[in-house]
Amino acid sequence: MREPDRIIRLKTVLARTGLSRSTIYRKIAAGTFPTKIKISANGTGWHESDINRWIADPVGWRPEREFDEFR
Repeated sequence: MREPDRIIRLKTVLARTGLSRSTIYRKIAAGTFPTKIKISANGTGWHESDINRWIADPVGWRPEREFDEFR
């Protein structure tokens, strides 16, 4: 049985990718970075597996599905 996919917050994403906040949001808009997901009224995060896939291949990364944010 696989472990559940963790949700990581922006601070962790910044530390793991080495990107700035503005670069992350610019890449999301361009479709070259995983989209964030809403986890509460004022909170968002990312699936850790999506960030791991992006780190493994940042240039070739593409969403697994057309509607990746509805996972």
